[in-house]
Amino acid sequence: MRILLAVPLLLVTACNVNRDAENGTTTVSFDENTAKNAVEDAGQAAENIGGAIANDVDQAADKVQNKVGDVDVDVNVSRDTGEDHTNHQ
Repeated sequence: MRILLAVPLLLVTACNVNRDAENGTTTVSFDENTAKNAVEDAGQAAENIGGAIANDVDQAADKVQNKVGDVDVDVNVSRDTGEDHTNHQ
């Protein structure tokens, strides 16, 4: 999520600002190649972060499986055929 907040800042780096003090003018230009590279870099970083998170989750799941192991549960269910319809536990 934080990487998405950084994308606008990366796009700002693609802006070139030139100020001509003699004429009193300022020129702002946008370099599409720089912007494209910045967005691709951000996308790659997000993909790498997502992969790292997925690996951590897999490792944590393996650790839980190793600790818990297999659990057998026996459940006996019986039904009372009497007229009493209250919940018996």
